[in-house]
Amino acid sequence: MTQRASADRGDRGAGAVVGSAAGDALGAPFEFGPAGVFTARFPDGVGTLCGGGGWDPGEATDDTQMAVLVAESLLERDGLDLPDLFDRFRRWAAGDPKDIGLQTEDVLTGGAPWDLAAALHFQVNGRAAGNGSLMRASTSAVYFARAGRTRTMEAVRRIAALTHGDRAAWEGTAVLHELIRVALAGGDPLAAVPETLAEVHAAHRDRWAAVLAPGWHPGLATEFNGAVWPCLGTALWALRTTDCFERALAAAVDVGGDTDTVAAVTGGLAGAVYGIAEVPARWTEPLHVPLPGYTDRCLDAADLLALAARLDAEGPGPHEGPGPNEGSRTA
Repeated sequence: MTQRASADRGDRGAGAVVGSAAGDALGAPFEFGPAGVFTARFPDGVGTLCGGGGWDPGEATDDTQMAVLVAESLLERDGLDLPDLFDRFRRWAAGDPKDIGLQTEDVLTGGAPWDLAAALHFQVNGRAAGNGSLMRASTSAVYFARAGRTRTMEAVRRIAALTHGDRAAWEGTAVLHELIRVALAGGDPLAAVPETLAEVHAAHRDRWAAVLAPGWHPGLATEFNGAVWPCLGTALWALRTTDCFERALAAAVDVGGDTDTVAAVTGGLAGAVYGIAEVPARWTEPLHVPLPGYTDRCLDAADLLALAARLDAEGPGPHEGPGPNEGSRTA
């Protein structure tokens, strides 16, 4: 991994938000395909936002749609307002999005209140460690980054817990936010893994340490990469084994499986490392993010850039908490 030294914090924040959206749209047409699907389509490794599988070229999926909702709630409510965010998610889910995770759909459409819905789902099903809280992480990672490691990780555990009752998902999302926070400050997220793992809940630390270890690769995954562990593990592997933004995303998509989310997570992390200048124009120009449930709204790359700038400028500082409206839930 060779970090782009000339990228400043604003460039990296834009890279995280737009890079995640570009990864989402890049991976969407290949979702649930086999390993090698990307190089089979693009033998030279230079891919485009080609569309397919029900997606228009450049169309972002539920991953980026939910990330935008997170961003707008944080900005409009001046911090973390969990009931407001859950209501936005629920309105979006009722808008018949093209794609929505089964677990997330159950939580958002089951009728339970915001502070019980995910926990009740987990109690009934016993499994809730999908990657759905990772996929929407780029915007909140930029917003909370200046607040420091502890406040960042605690705030995003609460966001993850809105839809995912399994603490494994909370901890993985907190790890991703911390690694993006390090990258935004110009540091090396791969080198920051050991210190970050020390902040992971003790009951989950060993499993996360295994999947984030330098020698881990997707062939060692014990679950489909729709689960939180191999999804984040693959993103770090893609960053570690490549030398630029494009190659990192190509490697992530080429693993196959849940390609849109794995590439969205990779794009958020790699974008924070390399900066917006390394996200190719052929990926940003066709990029667009429809918002089901929000009448005729569709964001483009310029809108995402503006959102990233506001998230970086308006997030809490090191001596501020997650926000005055965070609600009563403790993660």
